[in-house]
Amino acid sequence: MINVYDTANQLENELRQTPEIMGLQGAFSQMKADAMAYSLFQKLQKMQLDYQQKELSGQQITDEEIKNLQDLSTQLSKFDSIKNLMEQERKVNAMMEELNKIISKPVAEIYQG
Repeated sequence: MINVYDTANQLENELRQTPEIMGLQGAFSQMKADAMAYSLFQKLQKMQLDYQQKELSGQQITDEEIKNLQDLSTQLSKFDSIKNLMEQERKVNAMMEELNKIISKPVAEIYQG
């Protein structure tokens, strides 16, 4: 009998060795080495998490909060290390989307047939 969890664990190990994941790891390390970029990046992550939790609790995000998020994103986009990180994230996301299509194909075929 096939154990899909063993296959998933094997896939996880293989993903770690892909150029996409290794590129993302390198880009993240490069960005962390830039103290200003990393500080702003952490601030953006915290802000996004706070706003997401606010939305989940049924509260509205204010126009000022949206502007703050946009301003911080604009600041971050000026750093080459952040631009590189975002490009590497796009590559990983594209790979993950393709993998998701492959993995979910048996379910999709059920509903298409």
